[in-house]
Amino acid sequence: MTRPLVTILDDEPEIRTLLAVALEEAGFDTLSFGRARAFEAALATHTPDVCLVDLSLPDSDGLTLVHRLALEQGAIVIIISGRAQVQDRVTGLELGADDYIIKPFDPAEVVARIRARLRSAKPSPQAGTVAAFSGWKAHFDRYALEDDTGAEIPFSHAEGEVLRLFLDAPKRLLSRAQMQSSLGGVASESFDRAMDVRISRLRTKLREDPKNPQLIKTIYGAGYIFLGDVTWS
Repeated sequence: MTRPLVTILDDEPEIRTLLAVALEEAGFDTLSFGRARAFEAALATHTPDVCLVDLSLPDSDGLTLVHRLALEQGAIVIIISGRAQVQDRVTGLELGADDYIIKPFDPAEVVARIRARLRSAKPSPQAGTVAAFSGWKAHFDRYALEDDTGAEIPFSHAEGEVLRLFLDAPKRLLSRAQMQSSLGGVASESFDRAMDVRISRLRTKLREDPKNPQLIKTIYGAGYIFLGDVTWS
């Protein structure tokens, strides 16, 4: 069985070593980088399953890099940062990160968070990689929505996780607690805010009327429901 590949981007050698040792002992392969330039060059020849990214990098803006990774790579992106303010966490999650871990951390927690994210990213046994609904196709193999003209709109891995939850359970109420459990998140203000943002972005990409969405409906006080008929292939 192929071991999942985790890339570690952090300018502190001690942090890189701590994470690499813990992850390799837990059954992952790792590649470590102290500079964003070297990390981005490696993406030309390696396809990571998970990217761990520090925000305070000497040669790049970490948040910009996170946003680009979320849209272009299709990998799970987890921020590891000493920035502990709620707004920092919210911004990172809004820009497409799948999780946010604050330094200092327990390496065992990082391993557990990665495993939870990998589990949530696995396709349902009965589902394929393309879902057709209401004139749209969602391609989970390349993270893109295709409209009835063939035009494509990319979505991030984080947005894809939320969309897949809806498409796997059409016309069923999903509570925030269920979504948090399925996505491996931690119940918090930043998680709730990030969930709202991801759903808002999905509605925009699906060209929904924000005042009267027809596909992703909010059931106030209860959760969300996806009203389209879905066919997987």
